[in-house]
Amino acid sequence: MLKTIIVVTIAVLNLESVETAYQEEFGYSTIEQSAVSEDLAATWGAPHMQGSKYLLMQAESEAEVYLRFVQNPEVQGYAPMTTHGWNATELLVKDPDALAEQLVDSEFEIIGPAKDLWPAPDAPRAMQVQGPGNEVVYLTRNNDFVTKTAVDRAFIMVLGGPSMQAFADFYGNKLGLQVGDATPFKISVVSRAQQLPPDTTYPLAIATVSPEFLIELDEYPVAVGPRPVVAGELPPGVAMVSFTVENLDAIELDFRAAPRVLDDFPYNGRRTAVVVGPAGEWLELLETP
Repeated sequence: MLKTIIVVTIAVLNLESVETAYQEEFGYSTIEQSAVSEDLAATWGAPHMQGSKYLLMQAESEAEVYLRFVQNPEVQGYAPMTTHGWNATELLVKDPDALAEQLVDSEFEIIGPAKDLWPAPDAPRAMQVQGPGNEVVYLTRNNDFVTKTAVDRAFIMVLGGPSMQAFADFYGNKLGLQVGDATPFKISVVSRAQQLPPDTTYPLAIATVSPEFLIELDEYPVAVGPRPVVAGELPPGVAMVSFTVENLDAIELDFRAAPRVLDDFPYNGRRTAVVVGPAGEWLELLETP
């Protein structure tokens, strides 16, 4: 039922520092600056977000996949990669090693050095950074995807939760995605964030949205809990991922609020609603017949 990823929404404290960093280091451009409308806040089921300023940014490739940074108060008890939910945005890059050199002394802290994800000549090579908004970004060279600029679009969203079976049921059975078998995988940035031994492995599976977009499903240890969310606001960190769907009426899930037609970009008159997944993750669904 999910067709493409169109927006990744990230809650941050300071828009100016985020905008400058993504422009200077990643070549992203701001294509929209506005404030959350009453209708949009109501659609999210987050009335306290009304009036919050946001930026919509796009890669230099002009791929129609956007990063939306929304000003949101800091949430006590939240730290990246330590709770259930959307935990990282993965961007396509041409050369992670060159980018690592560029990012020294930048607003992006390297939390995972560039390395091949497995031993093979054509293996993806990735690094991980923490940005000025406390967001985690994976920067990956993957030859299975077309990368047009030094730093290109989001192509994978990284999701952590308590149960791989619950992920498979939600994304496979309820949303109709192909979900692969889980295999044990070392995820060093997660282990460091959660103060676990570096050789800790996590069940990891891939849900295929389309040939262009994937969701990485990570099962976290039982000690990891849900993300703290202030009532009426967005979740901290990677707050929400927006997908296009064929027909909202065909989705037999509870919406946070009744679907609404939203006119602002990138909704462009589409009916929109938000659902919550098994790890507490928010999915914004844009009806696109």
